[in-house]
Amino acid sequence: MILIKLGGSIITNKEKPLSPKPKVIDKIIKNIKKIHEPIIVVHGGGSFGHYWSVKFDMHTKPASYSPRGVSIVKNSMIELDKIILDSFLKNKLNPYSIPPTDFMFGNKPISKKIHEIEKISKSNLIPITFGDALWYGNKKSFILSGDKIMTIFAKILKPRLSIFVLNEDGLYSDLKSKKLIQEVKNQKLSITENSMDVTGGMTRKVQEATKISGFGLDVFFVNGNKPERIVTAVNGKKFEGTLFRGK
Repeated sequence: MILIKLGGSIITNKEKPLSPKPKVIDKIIKNIKKIHEPIIVVHGGGSFGHYWSVKFDMHTKPASYSPRGVSIVKNSMIELDKIILDSFLKNKLNPYSIPPTDFMFGNKPISKKIHEIEKISKSNLIPITFGDALWYGNKKSFILSGDKIMTIFAKILKPRLSIFVLNEDGLYSDLKSKKLIQEVKNQKLSITENSMDVTGGMTRKVQEATKISGFGLDVFFVNGNKPERIVTAVNGKKFEGTLFRGK
């Protein structure tokens, strides 16, 4: 089973509120279609959910955030999810939308529900879920990031491979020269964050990828602008990107 995260920065224009990248999304999904094994897809919020999270000062820590903000974030994520689903359908794939409330109770994952998602992925359907604003309880809510969902799923389902699809080639040892880090082994990395991304930007992705590799699972960072690299990674061929080697 392959676990794929479509980053908000690749499926939306994060510099412009509420702006998807339909052509990029279509190209990515055309390549996902070439993967002939069960897939689960997670997508981020980009200029949809993240934009409104910033507006309403909402974060990953449970707190009494604005009910209006919670409502608007959720609505924007449903809107973005519909765009992703429509692209899968247009490309003759069978998406199966699963909101995070289907497999989370507060901030705790429901293992039985997540194992059921794996069964769905083996039934000629592609489960698709996303980062979202979730009810925590006691008048509190929180932002569950798509990156965190990747770690939750990886820990429970042990996918053959986890892939983070980014707007960059991978991680760079030097941002000016864009010298690519091809493999990460217990390295401490200095990451430049996008201030708009309240769920942690690249820092969060590195943290979650490191956790997943700690489960003994390989994690790839690949550039979604060159979506054929997703297929290359799945096929185990030499590719350009960053590998977090499973420990």
